[in-house]
Amino acid sequence: MDTSARRREVLTLSLPILGGMLSQNLLNLVDAWMVGGLGPAALAATGLASFLNFMAVAFITGFSPAVQAIAARRFGENRHDEAAAPLNGGLLLSLGLGVPLAAILVLASPAIFTVLVDDADVVREGVPYLQWRLVAIAAVGMNFSFRGYWSAAKLTGLYLRTLVTMHVLNVLFSYALIHGLFGLPALGTAGAGLGTTLAIFVGTALYLRLGLLHARAQGFLQRLPTAEQFRSLLAIGLPSSVQQLLFASGFAALFWIVGQVGTAELAVANVLTTVTLTAVLPGIALGIAAATLSAQALGRREPELAHRWAWDVYRTGIWIFVALAAAMLLLPGPLLAVFVRDPVLVEIGVLPLRLVGATILLDGLGLIMMQALLGVGASRLVMLVATGMQWGLFLPVAYLLGPVLGYGLTAIWLAMGSYRLLQAGIFIVAWQRRDWVRITV
Repeated sequence: MDTSARRREVLTLSLPILGGMLSQNLLNLVDAWMVGGLGPAALAATGLASFLNFMAVAFITGFSPAVQAIAARRFGENRHDEAAAPLNGGLLLSLGLGVPLAAILVLASPAIFTVLVDDADVVREGVPYLQWRLVAIAAVGMNFSFRGYWSAAKLTGLYLRTLVTMHVLNVLFSYALIHGLFGLPALGTAGAGLGTTLAIFVGTALYLRLGLLHARAQGFLQRLPTAEQFRSLLAIGLPSSVQQLLFASGFAALFWIVGQVGTAELAVANVLTTVTLTAVLPGIALGIAAATLSAQALGRREPELAHRWAWDVYRTGIWIFVALAAAMLLLPGPLLAVFVRDPVLVEIGVLPLRLVGATILLDGLGLIMMQALLGVGASRLVMLVATGMQWGLFLPVAYLLGPVLGYGLTAIWLAMGSYRLLQAGIFIVAWQRRDWVRITV
């Protein structure tokens, strides 16, 4: 396969994933706009509830990389009739873990909100919204398992089309239920949560239909996974799930740390986090493509090609990181002004945003290597490095630099950039050492 063909392969896989991720970010802004008209208490409540829901589903979505890694290996080994077995396992795990978890958290939601927020209006608005969102935990896990399978099967277009359909329905359902259109009751923030959950369930139904159309020959819903297949799924998926949960919890800890520095810094940190998480989406999307391509190459017993794919993916997508870096380095003020109107807040965020721009090229490479390592089954290594760097290094240093020594938000974001670069370096070294070649899934 020549260079041009390899580039097309990467873009064909990664662009639909990137489009789906960007559409999710756009939807978050639309959700904020819809709820924002209900007042500041509603906006604050749904913002906190969305983050709590993100933490709640983080563990269960960690099985998606495991589904992708095993399915891609089966495709590479030309064992197509077994490729959907990990998907079947992922769906069962999502149901088995997600349903009881949702029931527990729905009942605990009032207590959780009361502990975190003193404002009675925020609690009143936030609890029903969170409860409706939590109802969909199992469905979210199932949808992520499907994403892993579609990526492994190089059918990411199915993922994109389904996700966009879900987003459109979410807007329609939520807006109608918030304001009581078409004879429906006006449920306010609870309607926004219910609308999102209904859209997620529709997405799961669409994925099941697509699975019957496109994965039946690969064993979709044909048989239960064997004990060995379940062990393999858990061996790869559990470390990834723990990493996802601790990663989400790490942001809660970061916001608490920044909150000790000052309210203005916390407001800017929220914006910086939104911009940063958007900027890393290309790295994740490209990394998911690298995971599939490398895993399939390993399945064909082509370790050299598996190693090359991660670097080829980075070379294909580096122009995206260059454009992002240029925007953040040259136009930090205008970018921040999109989200905050106060010139003082913009000034606080300029240097931290430039730090993000200065590190995005290497951070993007680190994300690609991390996803590639997940794709070849090295999820335990990824978990140890990612959680160790975040919780063992960055968060303690951020607390020391911010609340203790009083160096402010810039110092905290400098520590974040440094830890992300160090993490990227570790993943690059791990990829170059090629110990992952010996991993069997």
